[in-house]
Amino acid sequence: MDRETEQGRWLMDELRQRWEQIRKTIADACARVGRNPNEVRVVAVTKYVDLETTRAVLDAGIEDIGESRAQEAVPKFEALEGRGVWHFIGHLQRNKVKDVINRFTYIHSLDRYSLAKEIQSRAEKADKQVKCFIQVNVSGEESKHGIAPAELTDFAREVVETCPRIQVVGLMTMAPKTDQPEEVRPFFRRLKQLQVELQKLGDTRLHVPHLSMGMSQDYPIAVEEGATFLRLGSVLVGRQK
Repeated sequence: MDRETEQGRWLMDELRQRWEQIRKTIADACARVGRNPNEVRVVAVTKYVDLETTRAVLDAGIEDIGESRAQEAVPKFEALEGRGVWHFIGHLQRNKVKDVINRFTYIHSLDRYSLAKEIQSRAEKADKQVKCFIQVNVSGEESKHGIAPAELTDFAREVVETCPRIQVVGLMTMAPKTDQPEEVRPFFRRLKQLQVELQKLGDTRLHVPHLSMGMSQDYPIAVEEGATFLRLGSVLVGRQK
């Protein structure tokens, strides 16, 4: 066995072991709160790993791929011939929308009206619907992007009224970094409350069934608080850059 083949097998074995452990952790978290593990999807955050690792993720049976920089994601997407379901999870610049909407099924970072209008314009030209999560800055940290919770209802209404090519499928947030995972629970719980508030408006366009929250350090708590999409990087694929 040559060295490259041996490294490839080691990587696949490592990925499968990590994936098995993550699925068990999700199942345990769901059991604690009476949820069905099938409600939870894992997005493998591959933005810090190379093409071969991303390919191995897909080969291991993980279909959801998360990238945050269009200039690096597009070559990967093309090399992998569009395999998997691609999620754009980073801050999206308006001039990159044209590169994203024809390749990514989900955009997790709709955080301003100018971006919504650009997505609408590009989606009209491409004759397609774009599934978007509204990013909410629940923590209020200046370093994070996102709509303020108090502005969410008005923003969401404006998007669905004026951007029919955007399908608002959920809300996304990023919790503060902390060594104590339990400290992030209130932020995840608040996003769930915001979801319920939007649903109570009675507008079918704002049913927002999904919550994108929880990363490597805090995903069991996110599951307990209602996450339907987890964005997992280092705990699943490691970090090369």
